[in-house]
Amino acid sequence: DQPSSGSWEGAYAGVHGGMASPNLNPFSGNNGLSVGGQAGYNTMVGGAVVGGEVEASYLGDSRVKVEDGKLKERHRLSAKGKVGAPIDQTLIYGTAGFAMTNFRDNGNIAGPDGWKPCYILGAGVEQKLTSNVSARVEYNYTITNSVRTFSNGVGTTGNVHDHTLKAGLNVSF
Repeated sequence: DQPSSGSWEGAYAGVHGGMASPNLNPFSGNNGLSVGGQAGYNTMVGGAVVGGEVEASYLGDSRVKVEDGKLKERHRLSAKGKVGAPIDQTLIYGTAGFAMTNFRDNGNIAGPDGWKPCYILGAGVEQKLTSNVSARVEYNYTITNSVRTFSNGVGTTGNVHDHTLKAGLNVSF
């Protein structure tokens, strides 16, 4: 099934895997294996692709810096808008939206209970493999403001940020 030279328009769903890290250093020891799934819808507006996507990811307990230590990131749910430039079988796009991240305690650091809201920005490249299957690589930067943590009974509040780099496959329908 050869890729059509048609549009990027329509619904899709897929899976992804990659790395979550506070600094994008694959050798830092703070990285977590990120796996998950996504679903979305794209439409053509003029010559641009505009769409929305929801995503759920397991972040593999990647460790992010907080005052006096590190906190583990466990899960993330996100809703993102997408704008891209199609170049034949390739889509180059940017993405932005809101997410919720679930943190876990790490050693002497106790973190927030439940889910914390955050902002997510990113960019990616997607390539059609067939008329309804595509492969993609995406980078996301996430910032979570006002994360309250405790170390040895002392509470602090700070911002937490991380990077994710992931590759995935989508099926359009």
